[in-house]
Amino acid sequence: MAIRYELLKTCHQTGARLGRLHTPHGIVETPAFMPVGTLATVKAMSPEELEEMDAQIILSNTYHLFLRPGHEVVAAAGGLHRFMHWNRPILTDSGGFQVFSLSKLRHITEDGVTFRSHISGEPLFIGPEKAMEIQNALGSDIIMAFDECAPYPAEREYVETSLERTTRWAERCLKAHKRPDEQALFGIVQGGVYRDLRERSARSLTALDFPGYAIGGLSVGEPKEIMYDVLEYTVPLLPDTKPRYLMGVGSPDALVEGAVRGIDMFDCVLPTRIARNGTTMTSRGRLVVRNAKYARDFSPLDPACDCYTCRNYTRAYIRHLIKSDEILGLRLTTYHNLYFLLRLMENVRQAIREDRLRNFRDEFFAQYYGQNSHKPF
Repeated sequence: MAIRYELLKTCHQTGARLGRLHTPHGIVETPAFMPVGTLATVKAMSPEELEEMDAQIILSNTYHLFLRPGHEVVAAAGGLHRFMHWNRPILTDSGGFQVFSLSKLRHITEDGVTFRSHISGEPLFIGPEKAMEIQNALGSDIIMAFDECAPYPAEREYVETSLERTTRWAERCLKAHKRPDEQALFGIVQGGVYRDLRERSARSLTALDFPGYAIGGLSVGEPKEIMYDVLEYTVPLLPDTKPRYLMGVGSPDALVEGAVRGIDMFDCVLPTRIARNGTTMTSRGRLVVRNAKYARDFSPLDPACDCYTCRNYTRAYIRHLIKSDEILGLRLTTYHNLYFLLRLMENVRQAIREDRLRNFRDEFFAQYYGQNSHKPF
């Protein structure tokens, strides 16, 4: 198999897992957060900066790379790793999320999804076989089965129909996957917020024996309490011997709560997106550095942080850069936010190692929110 999951320890307090994911391009210590590099770049960051902050794995987007520069171009360059000068592991999503996010531009059939390009408006098609062709050409270490991410809220009948089609697409992806010895194909559990549908999806996909499993269709607008409830009954249905990936989740509280419930991998555009708007994550909670009250604040973004940004620059200076539309400002906030989440996951792993993840969660939330509560970011 292209990857191997090694379970190192289970936290006695919570059941959270400490593990290692062995891939063709290196080892990922789990639980892990994956920065998102949609177009073969994590916005504003160089590969060297990502290595410096010890990002062990990043995510790129099949749909967007299919549109530009085209998977044939990436393949001709020697694959995604060589194309973007990144020698550590890469995961590519299947394009299925765009079935959700571009709902006004697409039409779903049994064969797949017809889109209109969000760039040019021209029609294009992605189905299970095409998603495998693109991802095989990209050469990422982990690839995802093509699925539909149902919206929230959605009627049960719609979710059930979508789920059954997603399972049939997963079978077609397995048959179409041409590089199973080099790329691990993950199945994606769907089912919305309906417990019996989640259970049906998990049973169907685990019977297909994928190398790893993702939980999709969450963090799409539902309250976090519902997301956590879905995880409570879905995660135990997945094999202990394979990695578990919660798609599209990246707020500090959800990362910790997901790890508590046995999730191994996370990704989200949140830290980079909010950084470009001048919002940062700190050990004391959210800090909007572009606000006027920081104009003469010569302290770092987070006095408890030892990242490059916090060691060298002040809130006042970063605010000045952002208000002046200087690129360095958003680079510094992006660096800090990614570093913050990567260190958070490092601390989560240490807490699991020491059998104190529940205590860590309570201490972290008490400091982050100023009280022992679980407020969303």
